[in-house]
Amino acid sequence: MTPDTAPDGASAPRRREAVYERHVDGFGTVRVTPVDPARDIDLLYGWVTQERARFWGMRDHTRAQVLEIYEYLDSLSTHHAYLIHRDDRPVALFQTYEPDADPIGKYYEVRPGDFGFHLLIGPVTGVPEPGFTDTLVRTFLAHVLAEDPARKRIVAEPDARNEKAIARLLRTGFVLGPEVRLPEKPARMVFLDRDDFLARTVG
Repeated sequence: MTPDTAPDGASAPRRREAVYERHVDGFGTVRVTPVDPARDIDLLYGWVTQERARFWGMRDHTRAQVLEIYEYLDSLSTHHAYLIHRDDRPVALFQTYEPDADPIGKYYEVRPGDFGFHLLIGPVTGVPEPGFTDTLVRTFLAHVLAEDPARKRIVAEPDARNEKAIARLLRTGFVLGPEVRLPEKPARMVFLDRDDFLARTVG
């Protein structure tokens, strides 16, 4: 087990069915599994309440509050949460949403085919691995776009102060949109065109 695949608080759960699985040469097998709030609460709570996850907005939440949020998400048909595994170890949390069914839809002009996502990389130990996060993001986006051809544009709204996250998304091919003021944060809209992304990743 390598340091970057052993997030703090992560145990070795029994293997669950993945909605997407892909082997990436030189990286390992990436598996996407839906979050099970009751089963995953210890891992989720451990991740979202760390100082490094301050931009996630749950730094001061109790375990019960985190569980309630993910149980609510699990009840929706427009919002979903997934754990990303690398060789069976949970390494990231992705959440997806339909912008016209989300508060963000009030702050920008939603287009047909827009599809939103949030990303939280799990805590790691040891020396950071170059390209680790980019590989996870690209693999997950490939899954999202393959899952539904009607998704024409990926939308994200990281905290405007989170320069590292914004730079990461720009490396993936997102382009900057406007800055908007949400009730909980200043956000910077970023957009990824489906055709542009697929053209970049062919081969």
